[in-house]
Amino acid sequence: MTVDKFDLAILKVLQEDARASLQDISKRVGLSPTPCWNRIRKMEAEGVIQGYTVRIDPAAIGFTETVLVQVTLESHTDETLYDFGRTLEQIPEVLEAYLVSGDYDYYIRIAVKDTRDYERLLRERLYRIPGIRHSKSSFVLRTLKESLIPLSSAPVVDGSPPRKARSARATGKPATKRQP
Repeated sequence: MTVDKFDLAILKVLQEDARASLQDISKRVGLSPTPCWNRIRKMEAEGVIQGYTVRIDPAAIGFTETVLVQVTLESHTDETLYDFGRTLEQIPEVLEAYLVSGDYDYYIRIAVKDTRDYERLLRERLYRIPGIRHSKSSFVLRTLKESLIPLSSAPVVDGSPPRKARSARATGKPATKRQP
């Protein structure tokens, strides 16, 4: 899906406040509520909007430490990579995991209560994952920057006339006209 200036404006409002009312969003982006709602629903259906959430201060609920773990695996077969990813999904303390290029295979961001909690996590969960050759852990001392998606830098189409619906062949759905 290609987003235009109205879609980006809607995303910016929702990214700043996912609880904004449709009337507020419409007013801020310069559309009436119905076309605004149609755009939101389309972006949800196409996966541009993946969900709505709340940002929580980890320290306020007891997760005072963030650990960045770099992991190298013994093998790089599709099965090994898939199994490793599925195992990480089962560990609640794992906030993010990235398969990366370079010296390590994965960068993993973990939330823990303290160093003892991280030691427990290593013993009970991470060290039990088969296929890890090497890991290196770094405790975050201070977060210098934490950002949302930079919507002001996103590529945009001009927004008029309304974009064409993708073909039924490309989406597997019947083609429908879309209102601006």
